[in-house]
Order: sequence, then C-alpha cells, then structure tokens
Amino acid sequence: MKPIAILALLWSLAAAATAGEAFDPAAFLAAKCTGCHSDEVYSRPDHRMQNRRQLEAQVRRCDANVGTRLFDDDLQALVDYLDRTYYHFPR
Repeated sequence: MKPIAILALLWSLAAAATAGEAFDPAAFLAAKCTGCHSDEVYSRPDHRMQNRRQLEAQVRRCDANVGTRLFDDDLQALVDYLDRTYYHFPR
C-alpha cells in the first residue's frame, strides 16, 4: 500500500472514532453529576443559581473539579438542559 493511502485510511479511521455518539446531557447528568449530589440540588426552592450566567459558571467549576473536560458545545448543552429542566431562567 502506498504511504498516502495508508495515511488517508488512518485519518478516516481516526475521524470515525472521534465522531462517536452525540452528547446526551441527561445521561451525562445521571452518570457524572449525581455522584456528588442528587437532582434535588437543582429543584429545591432555595437554590443558589439566580441566573443563567451563574449556572454556566457553576457547571464549569464542576467540570473542572470532576475532571470531565467537556467540550464547550457539550457544556452549553448541559447548561441548556439544566435550565430547561430545572431553573427556567428568563432569556
């Protein structure tokens, strides 16, 4: 096999491996976040998050503390999911 063909094959295999499944914020929340706390932390009436900016900052802190290293798009999807499901902040 020619070197260029081998490189093209390796590149396509790597691209297919990284494509994977789409990020599922609900599944991520269940798998990673509830290890530290239950979902009651989101639904209690006295939650600390007062706006979407605070929510995003907290999600970033949790991501850093747990070491999950979410991509920005996935982090935003998680923030969107939390907002839609629990917080309902005005836009």
